[in-house]
Amino acid sequence: MLTIGNQLKAARALAGLEQKDVAEASGVHVNTIRSMEASGSAPISGRAQNVHAVQRALEAKGIEFLNHGQPGVRLKAG
Repeated sequence: MLTIGNQLKAARALAGLEQKDVAEASGVHVNTIRSMEASGSAPISGRAQNVHAVQRALEAKGIEFLNHGQPGVRLKAG
């Protein structure tokens, strides 16, 4: 599950996407993506529906969110 700003930034980098690309794919404003990433190592605040929309959009691009004691991301196998 997407939980912190740095996790979102890492996921976006792995997918090779710009903030505007994630905004378009998720249906949220680019400023929302900027705000989410600006939280850094802190939990993302804001609407849960926006966080879920961003997570779904990145998962559709091949990103897998990990939370095995620490938030992380990786590309899906295969």
